[in-house]
Amino acid sequence: MVGSSLSIALSGLQASTRQVAAAASNIANVQTVGSLEEGGQAPYNPVRPQQQAVSIAGTGAGVRSDVVPRQDNPFVPAFDPDSPFADADGIIGVPNISLAEEAVRLLTAETTFRANVAVVEAVEENFDALLDAVDETV
Repeated sequence: MVGSSLSIALSGLQASTRQVAAAASNIANVQTVGSLEEGGQAPYNPVRPQQQAVSIAGTGAGVRSDVVPRQDNPFVPAFDPDSPFADADGIIGVPNISLAEEAVRLLTAETTFRANVAVVEAVEENFDALLDAVDETV
């Protein structure tokens, strides 16, 4: 039980870390524009964390998390005729990133990280209590 609780919490810590990585990448590249034309240098493609519950024999065993490119409207057109990426009409592609959504992602990651650290600390306390009990009986 201690091992499974610990591995579930560790997978949660890893998932939180990937949420932060995705948000940081999006925030850092919010102004990485590009061309919307075929064959041109595309704008930065925003990423998102993708999580999937892990189950072993029908029992929860943690979460698997990856950072994947967003598929839903990753770019929006913007008018910038002076950009080297502009088409004949002065249109460029801008990453479709909401800084508000990224801030929420960071806050969520912080909360889930803290929760999983609390689980790790509880597992450690229980393990220490178990060892103390064994020492007293020996």
